[in-house]
Amino acid sequence: MSGRSTFNGRRGLISRRDYLRAGAAGATALTGASWLPKLAADSAHNPQRRRSCILLWMSGGPSQMDTFDLKPGHENGGPFKEIDTAVPGIRISEHLPKLARAMQDIAIIRSMKTREGDHTRATYQLRTGHLPQGSIAFPTLGSLVSKELGEPESELPNFVSVAPFRILSPAAYSAGFLGPEYGPVIVGSSDNFGGMEDNSLAVRNLERADGIVPDQLSARLDLLQPLEENFLAEHPDLPVASHRSAYQGALRMMQGPARDVFDLSNEPAALRDSYGRSKFGQGCLLARRLVERGVPFVEVSLNGVPGANFFGWDTHQQNFEATKGLSGVLDPAWATLMSDLKSRGLLESTLIVWMGEFGRTPKINGQQGRDHFPAAWTTVLAGGGVRGGQVIGRTSADGMTVEDRPVTVPDLLATICRGLGIDPMGQNASNVGRPIRIVEPEAKAIQEALA
Repeated sequence: MSGRSTFNGRRGLISRRDYLRAGAAGATALTGASWLPKLAADSAHNPQRRRSCILLWMSGGPSQMDTFDLKPGHENGGPFKEIDTAVPGIRISEHLPKLARAMQDIAIIRSMKTREGDHTRATYQLRTGHLPQGSIAFPTLGSLVSKELGEPESELPNFVSVAPFRILSPAAYSAGFLGPEYGPVIVGSSDNFGGMEDNSLAVRNLERADGIVPDQLSARLDLLQPLEENFLAEHPDLPVASHRSAYQGALRMMQGPARDVFDLSNEPAALRDSYGRSKFGQGCLLARRLVERGVPFVEVSLNGVPGANFFGWDTHQQNFEATKGLSGVLDPAWATLMSDLKSRGLLESTLIVWMGEFGRTPKINGQQGRDHFPAAWTTVLAGGGVRGGQVIGRTSADGMTVEDRPVTVPDLLATICRGLGIDPMGQNASNVGRPIRIVEPEAKAIQEALA
């Protein structure tokens, strides 16, 4: 048997013999039942643990007026009532009662002020920090974070995206000039409708093809490795190197036990129920499992609920009915995510970001809907690196303008970077031959939001 090597996660290279032994032993030798929980526990309590980020992306642009910045008594306010939270003086929507009880770990930013009201361009701006600019392919936030905090030889991907709705702005979900190596592993379809199947968040194509035994797979890998090395030597370009890196990452997942992290069936049924059996709820549970094992960036998209608008929070019609349904999915999933992380000692090292591409008009239209509104809206930060229990900024009584502490997109992204221990002024080489900072130089982090 040949002594040639193949890749195996953090340890770099293992012998072909070890790979075959692992393949033959299968679930018996490498089961996640004993190995993964121990790794997760060690990771959670490691004082050198790096921070992680979970982005809760609200496709379509959520209404600030019906979630975190209500205007009771004003004609723009709508029918929803405010409720008290765990922090005196902070009140939010009656349809977010579980989050209200977790307000001590949450910072609400009510003074976002942007200009872009188009879904495609605004989504790109919020996720990359830039508006589209010709030939420059800016990387999405998850790719930037995974490059700064990820481990190249990790058995798990450094960036996982759950059910992204990419149709309107595919470039906003791309690794851009960083290359495919920093792109996301995508799990789950882009809708949130119907029930939740246990295997719907699994990573596809991690099993060997039918009829291929470990000996055959190993022999094929032995053939592939020198071919790839020779091709890379003759074509030392970023796409070639990125493809090889992505291929090796997939191989590490195939032959390692870490792939079991995507199987939610071994989580207690009561906990799964607490998150909610929606794709978003189970995606939040998956996010906890991933950051527990050291994945630096996970995003979970809430794209819609049964019987409501096709495009999630894009509530041009029947805003209140749709927002109530969306809040009913959001509230248990997000609140349980925070309590689950806290119980495992992970909340202090995990930054949670809630945002969409813009807000919605304070004025209610003739279809009982709210339209696109970037002039004064809300984002939320929670968990690690955040000074919770506060509201930052203020909008006018009618919700039309920002009256205190305006926050731009670069400001928000700089704050996220600081909360994760990343220098927002760091630079990356771009596809146009010049270095580009992680966040625009004029950005000013929201210091009062940082712990």
